[in-house]
Amino acid sequence: MATSSTTLESVARPEEKRPKPPARPYSGALVVVEGIDGSGKSTQLHLLKRWLEVGGYRTYFTEWNSSPLVKAATRRGKKRRLLTPMTFSLIHAADFADRYERQILPLLRSGHLVLADRYIYTAFARDGARGCPIEWLRNLYRFAVIPDVTFYFRAPLEIAIRRILSGRPRIKYYEAGMDLGLSLDPIESFAKFQGLTLARYDQMLPTDNFVLMDGTLPVHQLQQKMRDVVAGQIELKRYKTL
Repeated sequence: MATSSTTLESVARPEEKRPKPPARPYSGALVVVEGIDGSGKSTQLHLLKRWLEVGGYRTYFTEWNSSPLVKAATRRGKKRRLLTPMTFSLIHAADFADRYERQILPLLRSGHLVLADRYIYTAFARDGARGCPIEWLRNLYRFAVIPDVTFYFRAPLEIAIRRILSGRPRIKYYEAGMDLGLSLDPIESFAKFQGLTLARYDQMLPTDNFVLMDGTLPVHQLQQKMRDVVAGQIELKRYKTL
């Protein structure tokens, strides 16, 4: 029995039937850096920010846990050690939501390149390491737009920890994950908590479209890669001011 080629050709392919994704409700672009403490992400983002500013591009910088509205409550909770993993997560979510509505989204709508030192993936990694269910965390932050580029700086645990300890006189209680009872020694607890967080980041690598960055490479090599990726994935001329 012969099959008509015209009949087969007239059947739409599955991808042709899919509706086009809705247009973005903003003209800006979002670039995010993620990774454990000591991975080198903050240094690289500041270098990228400087490069874009010198080039005359409209940029805006934001960082994790910096909302003035929530900062006082966070400070009191940490000082009195009252924060459970769930309340700690919710406080950070409130901080992020305030910055998102007052800073990130308005700047994206006004056509800026928004550079974020940590984004929702920090909550997924840290709060997940503290035992919060990942499905609950993703639902909590479902209002947040997906970044145009997310750089994941990955450095071996021992290197990242050495970098942090060389520049800090002491590790704070929650920073060290002491609330989890991992160890009575702050440095040992910090190492274990960072290891749990690193594992959470690695789990997101194949699912969240991260650009993997080797945190052991020289600073200039990492910076050049960042610039190449940003220039290749974002139409920078749209953000030129000069």
